[in-house]
Amino acid sequence: MQKVIKFMLVVLMVGICTSFTPGSKEKINWLSLAQLQQLHKNEPRPVLVDIYTDWCGWCKVMDRETYANEKVATYINQHYYAVKLNAESKDTLQWNGKQYGYNADYRSNELAVFFLYGQMSYPSTVFLATIDAQPAPLAGYLKPKELEGPLKFFGGGAYKTQTFPVFIKSFEAAW
Repeated sequence: MQKVIKFMLVVLMVGICTSFTPGSKEKINWLSLAQLQQLHKNEPRPVLVDIYTDWCGWCKVMDRETYANEKVATYINQHYYAVKLNAESKDTLQWNGKQYGYNADYRSNELAVFFLYGQMSYPSTVFLATIDAQPAPLAGYLKPKELEGPLKFFGGGAYKTQTFPVFIKSFEAAW
C-alpha cells in the first residue's frame, strides 16, 4: 500500500511540475495571401512562401521538424510575412494585382508555377525581398540549420548590399 501511495505522490508531483512549465513553443504566424498583401502595404518586409501539396511526405516533415523549430519560428515571425501555398489549389488566387488559376498541364496553381519558375518540386521555400520582387525558390526539405543562412540573408537585409555567395562565405550559423 505504501508503494502505491509513493507512486501516486510521484505522479502528482510530476504533474504539478510540468503544469508550470511553458507548454507551447512559438509557432509561425502563417497568413493568407490577402492578409499578407494588406499587411505589406503598411509595413513592408520580406515574404516567405512555403509551397506544399497534401500528399507530400517531406512537406509534412518540414512542418514538423523545421517550421516547428522555435528558433526558426521566432525568426520568421520577427522578420517575414509567411504564407503557406498548396501548389495544387484549384482556387483563383490573387497576387500583386494579378489572378492565378489552376493549370492542368502542371497540375498546379499558376501562382505556384510562377513562384517556382515551372520547376515543380515539393516542398519548396520561396523568398521574396519585397512583394513584387523576383522569387528566389529553394527546392526540397531543409533542416533548420540549412534554412538559417537564406532566412538571415533576406530577413537581415543583406540582399541589399551583397550576393548570397558572398554573404554565405562570412556567415556564421547559430542554430
